[in-house]
Amino acid sequence: MVRLPAPRARAGPAGHRSARSVNLDPEALAAHYPRAERPVLRVNFIASADGAVTVDGLSAGLQGPGDKEVFDTLRMVCDALVVAAGTVRAEGYDALRPTPSARAWRVAHGLPEFPLMVIVSGSLDLDPAQLVFSDAPIPPVVLTHRAAPDSPVREVAEIIPTGDTEVDLAAGLRLLHERGATQLLCEGGPGLLGSMIAADLVDELCLTVAPLLVGGPAGRIAHGPPSPPRRMSLRHALVHGDMLFLRYARSA
Repeated sequence: MVRLPAPRARAGPAGHRSARSVNLDPEALAAHYPRAERPVLRVNFIASADGAVTVDGLSAGLQGPGDKEVFDTLRMVCDALVVAAGTVRAEGYDALRPTPSARAWRVAHGLPEFPLMVIVSGSLDLDPAQLVFSDAPIPPVVLTHRAAPDSPVREVAEIIPTGDTEVDLAAGLRLLHERGATQLLCEGGPGLLGSMIAADLVDELCLTVAPLLVGGPAGRIAHGPPSPPRRMSLRHALVHGDMLFLRYARSA
């Protein structure tokens, strides 16, 4: 835990205080987001201080100092990145290509040079010309269901049906585990996270809190079917500038 220092004796009336910035060196950051010996689904989201998940419909408006370094580190240490098709389209995902230094880190730690890209789509409404497919170093996997329609994306990705008329997320994750992809990272969107929470699949939540008040109609980081609350434990709280990086894990 990196704790904020207590207010100084002469702090201003608003309680202004300094905070020690977290070390953004990739090796130091990786130590804050360790790989586990068991299968883990880790979720990474960013939200404003008032809970907005987007600005003008995109998450880019929430980004700030340190966010990219944490984002890249989480991708560096995972086996597979799991993202909903809607997020892939809305955020314009390109190919999953870590930086040369991140690829070197992966190889040095006994991992494949590139993590696997996994897209969840019931409709297969995906553009095979999008860079996430056309520039991919390894063909992405698309988790879908057996009633999914025909689509040209079948030519550029490995299609794995799980479930009859809707995607069976639990079954899909088990198949990834069987392939050796046990350290999974999910970047959303909110509908996919809501479904994963309802299916009790989430082991960790990495939440970046941006120092913004957004208001308006922006949604929250998860929405979906009702499910019982699940208690999480705070594993760390890191700060860089005014950005806050929280990591929660399942309570023992």
